Amino acid sequence: MRGALALILPVALLAACEQEAAPPESAVQTEVPEELQQGELPVQPADEAGIGTPMEERVATLGLLNKRNNVSRDLELRPGQQQRVGDVIVRLQACERTAPWEMPKETGAFVQLLVKERGTEDQFLKVFSGWLFKNSPSLNVVEHPIYDVWVKDCTMAFPGEEAAPNRDTASGSDTEG
Repeated sequence: MRGALALILPVALLAACEQEAAPPESAVQTEVPEELQQGELPVQPADEAGIGTPMEERVATLGLLNKRNNVSRDLELRPGQQQRVGDVIVRLQACERTAPWEMPKETGAFVQLLVKERGTEDQFLKVFSGWLFKNSPSLNVVEHPIYDVWVKDCTMAFPGEEAAPNRDTASGSDTEG
């Protein structure tokens, strides 16, 4: 009898979890509470901005996964922006990628993840703050039982990058035979 009970209990718990349906997309909270609103990121003067696209013009694409319902979505944010999806707020402070002439190629973003505390109206706890890297996801990991965030891309350009020859046309395919 004890063996049968040990098998029934986990099945009953799983069935109860599966009955908990995800709210429809329109019912998910998307407004960031006023006390969590952050000011705009300070803009660097043009002469100190360095090489490449100025920080305020870059766009990072981040992946956000809810492990409970296996729903993932892409978030496009500029540095200084934040977005709320249900019980989580994702903030982007910066995004970078290596110049085309540098090796190894890497794309990264400085991300903060805030998660709503259980049983509260609008109290959020910062569970992650740091750099995430596209090609080295294990270097810095978001350790949260429900949410995961990762870097997909950082859109920016470097001087001379748009004039670089295309590798397909530079391979000698235009030679006469």
